[in-house]
Amino acid sequence: MTAALRLAAALAACATAVPAAPAHAVPAVQRLVVLERSHKVFAQPDRSSPRLATVDGRRPITRVRTVLPVLAARTGADGREWVDVRLPGRPNGRSGWILRRRTRTAQTPWRLRVRLSTRTVTAYRAGRAIRRIRAVVGKPSTPTPRGRFFVEENVRLGSAAAGEPFALALSARSDVYSEFDGGPGQTALHGTGNIGGVPGTAASHGCVRLGRRAISWLAARIGPGVPVRIIA
Repeated sequence: MTAALRLAAALAACATAVPAAPAHAVPAVQRLVVLERSHKVFAQPDRSSPRLATVDGRRPITRVRTVLPVLAARTGADGREWVDVRLPGRPNGRSGWILRRRTRTAQTPWRLRVRLSTRTVTAYRAGRAIRRIRAVVGKPSTPTPRGRFFVEENVRLGSAAAGEPFALALSARSDVYSEFDGGPGQTALHGTGNIGGVPGTAASHGCVRLGRRAISWLAARIGPGVPVRIIA
């Protein structure tokens, strides 16, 4: 089974827009790095510090370049430039240091915030809330994970796929499923195609479902690296 089919299968288990009020203290820009190759991740900006992971230079489903949000930058004792980045995969919300070499800098004005109590997704551009969308979130037995994440991939799904027409695959992983249908228990924002769901309810296996028009609107604007914060 291909990675795209595994994601679609996971979505199978797993809006109406309303005006959004102005938000405060939301950064206008998020710095990003685009990986030009795989990178070793360290606990500190020092190659002698513990090695935490290796991040592939491309994402597994779409094969696009990996894009990571930057949390900090520092020059190491050896004079090399380092960046502290958010990382995909488990444990949720982890970060680590990679060498800036063989990366490209980028930035995005977009951010997403999922509020589970109101079952809404708010899109921010340049620090301003511009759209709020009602959503289906995880049910109590399979809750949507909370924390600070980012979009790994923007996936266009076929007309027969669960969750079509689009999925924004997140760095978040399910707190309940360690794996699902051969995949890593990855969480996504996706459509209701071939799944259904009533916006404003808690009925999914952890993913966030949006109506066709809403997810299409997001998919046209939200790319890899965009921060996603999921709160209670």
